[in-house]
Amino acid sequence: MVKLAAAEPQGEWDKPAAEAGAAPAAGAAADEAAAADAAATGMVARVRLLMIISGITTLVAIAAVIGVVGYRVSHLGARSAAPVETLVTLPKGARVVASAAAGEAIVITLDVGGTTEIRTFDAKTLKETGRIRFATEP
Repeated sequence: MVKLAAAEPQGEWDKPAAEAGAAPAAGAAADEAAAADAAATGMVARVRLLMIISGITTLVAIAAVIGVVGYRVSHLGARSAAPVETLVTLPKGARVVASAAAGEAIVITLDVGGTTEIRTFDAKTLKETGRIRFATEP
C-alpha cells in the first residue's frame, strides 16, 4: 500500500535540529500535497472497486433467493393432487384393530378370525403396497 502523508509523524520534536528553525520550501510542500492526493485517489479507487464487488455479490444472492422462492411456488401446484377415493375390501369377519400414518404409507392392523394381519397402503394413491400375516406355531 502507498504510505499516506498523514501517517508520517508530524511535529517539531521529529525534525532534526538543523531543520527545526528553517521554514519548509514551497516546492517540498507542493510535492507532499501531490503525493497525498495521489495516495488518496488510489485509496478511493480501491474502496470503489470493493463496493462494486460487494454490490454485485449482494445482487446475485438476492436473485438466487428470489429464484428459489419462485421455483418452489411454481411447483407447489404439482404437489397437490386431486383427492383419491377408494374402497378397501376386508375379509369376512375382519375388524380394524389400529391404523397409523408412517411417512408415505398408511398402516392398518387387522384381526382376521383370531390372526393378526398388517396391510400397508401408499398415502397418495391408496393402493395396497404390502401385507404381513402373523400366525402362531402349532
